[in-house]
Amino acid sequence: MTESHPKPTPEAAQSLAEATAAAMWTRDRAAQALGLRIDAVRPGYARLSMAVRPDMVNGHHICHGGMIFSLADTAFAYACNSYNKNTVASACHIDFLAPGKEGETLEAEAIEQSQSGRTGVYDVTVRSASGRTIALFRGKSYRISGEVIAGLQQAD
Repeated sequence: MTESHPKPTPEAAQSLAEATAAAMWTRDRAAQALGLRIDAVRPGYARLSMAVRPDMVNGHHICHGGMIFSLADTAFAYACNSYNKNTVASACHIDFLAPGKEGETLEAEAIEQSQSGRTGVYDVTVRSASGRTIALFRGKSYRISGEVIAGLQQAD
């Protein structure tokens, strides 16, 4: 006989997504160092933003691709961990479509496309504040053991 687990209410799922993002943020030194901001999170979704600073531009005086990738990858991480199940990237790909410029604020919106068992697929669109698409990122996720919030308690 299998035990049935009721599906959480939308309110409970939203509260869990917010609590999980807050727990992750306390340990996310890379995102903090880049000055990323969590603008929205919900189950299977995250939107983060980043101001392009002078120390983020490359030799062509445009935002370094690694910085754009980090923004997209971090939005992906917050979206796929929003269920409080430790989840990591198993693969990802990015297409750079337009340059990000110094002084612009870039926004990465991660949307769950598929989540089944231990794996998921997420699409992330990076846009400028004016709505210009900067990059398209696809991430594949894999659930590992443990929970994000329990990991925070263990780290303390």
